[in-house]
Amino acid sequence: MSDASTIPIRAVSMPRLDPRKSKYNIDKLHKRLRRQVGKAVTDYCMVQPGDRIMVCLSGGKDSYAMLDLLISLKRSAPVDFELVAVNLDQKQPGFPDTVLPNYLEGLGIEWHVIEKDTYSVVKRLIPEGRTTCGLCSRLRRGTLYEFAAKHGMTKIALGHHLNDIVETFFLNLFFGARLSAMPPKLKSDCGQHIVIRPLAYCLERDLQRFAESQAYPIIPCNLCGSQPNLQRQNIKQMLQEWERAQPGRTMTIFRALAKVSPSQLCDRKLFDFATLASSPHVGHD
Repeated sequence: MSDASTIPIRAVSMPRLDPRKSKYNIDKLHKRLRRQVGKAVTDYCMVQPGDRIMVCLSGGKDSYAMLDLLISLKRSAPVDFELVAVNLDQKQPGFPDTVLPNYLEGLGIEWHVIEKDTYSVVKRLIPEGRTTCGLCSRLRRGTLYEFAAKHGMTKIALGHHLNDIVETFFLNLFFGARLSAMPPKLKSDCGQHIVIRPLAYCLERDLQRFAESQAYPIIPCNLCGSQPNLQRQNIKQMLQEWERAQPGRTMTIFRALAKVSPSQLCDRKLFDFATLASSPHVGHD
C-alpha cells in the first residue's frame, strides 16, 4: 500500500444556499429582464392595440424566456394584445414532439405546432461538413411567414438577444464587408410582416440564469447546434475574451449601434458628400 493511501481524507462541507436569498435574486433578475423587454417594446413601438403576436418558440432558453416575459408584460400592459406561441417541428431525428405541447398546454394561451420536414431538405442539399444555418433559416422563415399570413398575425416575435445582435454586427463586418446587425424591429423583405425582437436589451448570461431558475424543458438543435467551427461561434468566443479583458465592452458596442453618425462614415447613399461645402466666410468688423 502506498503512503498516499494512508493519508486521511477530510470531507469538505459546501455552504448551504439560503433559499430565501436565492429566490430574492431570481425575482430581482426577472424584474430586470421584464423591465428591459418593456423598454425595448416601448422604444421601438413593437406592440400596438389589437396586435396578434406570433411568438416563435424553438425550445431553446431564449424563446422560452421571451414567451414567459411577454406573458408577464401582457398582464399589466396598458393596451390589449394577443400572444400566440408557435413552434416549427422540422422533423429532426429524435425530436421530442411531446415536450412543447405539454409545456404550452399549461400556459393558458393559444399555441400551434407546425409540422414540416425541412430537415430532410437541408441534409439533401447541403454537403456533409458544410454549415446548414443559411438554408435552414430561410426554409424556417418562409414556413413561419406563410403561417403568420394565414392566421392573421400582425407581428412575429423572435428570441434574439443583445449578444446575438452584436455578434451579427461583427459577422457582417468581417465576412460581409457591411455595417449591419439585427434591428429590434423590421419589415420583412416581402413587406407583409413586421418582425420584433423583444429581448434586444437583454444579455445572454441573464437569460441563461433565468432559464436555469425556471427549469425550462430545453430541446437541443441537432442541426446548427452540433456543427463545429461555425463563424458565429468564433465571433462569440472573441467577444467573450474582450468581455473578460474589459467588462461591459459588449454593452458599449451595442450602444454604439444606436448612435450612428453617417457623416463620419463613407457611405455616399447615407450622406451627401458630393454637395458638402464650407459655409461662406463671414468677415469681422
